[in-house]
Amino acid sequence: MAAPPNDSDGITVRRSELACPAHSLKMMAKAAASEADEVIFDLEDGCAPSQKVSARATLVEAFTTLDFRGKIRAFRANGIHTKFFYRDVIDVIEAAGKSIDVMVVPKVQDAADVIFADRLLTQIEQNIGLPIGRIRLEVLIESAKGVLHAEQIAASTPRLAGLIFGVVDYAGNIGARDTVREQFALYHYPKAKTVAAARAAGISAVDGVTLQFRDLQQCEHDSISATQMGFDGKWAIHPDQVPVINRVFTPSREEIARAQEIIDLYDQADLTSGTGAMVYKDEMVDAASLPVERKKLAIARKTGLL
Repeated sequence: MAAPPNDSDGITVRRSELACPAHSLKMMAKAAASEADEVIFDLEDGCAPSQKVSARATLVEAFTTLDFRGKIRAFRANGIHTKFFYRDVIDVIEAAGKSIDVMVVPKVQDAADVIFADRLLTQIEQNIGLPIGRIRLEVLIESAKGVLHAEQIAASTPRLAGLIFGVVDYAGNIGARDTVREQFALYHYPKAKTVAAARAAGISAVDGVTLQFRDLQQCEHDSISATQMGFDGKWAIHPDQVPVINRVFTPSREEIARAQEIIDLYDQADLTSGTGAMVYKDEMVDAASLPVERKKLAIARKTGLL
């Protein structure tokens, strides 16, 4: 299975995913030049119904002409159950598949939705000469049914790279009166379920948007809450949110030094005494502790801190 371009030690860094409308080449160029780890050009909510078809050509132009500077290159198609989906996938992937790393599928309800997208991508990859699995999938969990089926969705195909929790659509789907600032208090269960399902399947978990895009303090608050809950990163809807999100999801120099010490000491203990557990500054460390520390080092390498 092919991997996105910024994999480090098998870990893909997705601190920030910046979404922008696919009908605007100017906005896509700005996103490509941003500090985001991944850019997502949006054919779904970012495009009005009258723009959805024509935006495909603009999206292809963006993928084939812009300099992404090593970012993960993604686009969000319209939903599986809409009349736009199959042509979104065929028209965009056949024309620009060599320049696309990820397709984001919204409003996924169950594993069958992901399998359908996977098989369609497989047929296109075969047709245009790409390795099967070259284009990964990320899916949005943004409905009650999607939350309840999160485990099956996460395990549906090796092509799946991550789950994203979509708070706005989820709030609408369950009948919430409005979206709120304290989304982690009200939507703790679906967020935690998304993280658990992703972790069980060994894929990324990305938190949704902070709608108050000019309120960078709120964005920071939500980003900190997301890190504490175990998310790998967060969606951004404005370039100004990206530096805030990246800063919160980037380990400090102290955390990086600690991670390096733990990994080195664990490897040394294994070689010298064959021990599977050790004590580090009065803390027990074993193999279960290592993935978190390795992830910190992967982010540090990507950002030039190591």
